[in-house]
Amino acid sequence: MRAHHFLATLSLLAGTALPAQAENRLFVIANNPDGYGVDRCLATGASCGRAIAAAYCQSRDFQTAVSYRKIERERITGLVLASEQISGSNEALVAIECSR
Repeated sequence: MRAHHFLATLSLLAGTALPAQAENRLFVIANNPDGYGVDRCLATGASCGRAIAAAYCQSRDFQTAVSYRKIERERITGLVLASEQISGSNEALVAIECSR
């Protein structure tokens, strides 16, 4: 009986001890200089880009932005870019990592 109680307690603890894995996704978008300066905030990872990245993630049904930064085209080899305009363009790119 004691062994059964011990195993039941152990299985309960094992099931609750592991944190749930969050789903993260990396979005690559064009870093369009539009005169507002938000492109620099995202590309440099400055705190002024936090609200922009968060709004982008929320618009894609994610809870929060984990990170945002400029990304070089060479680093995204093998990724499928979101639009044909980005893949054929010479514009700088920004990566926004979102989490659920």
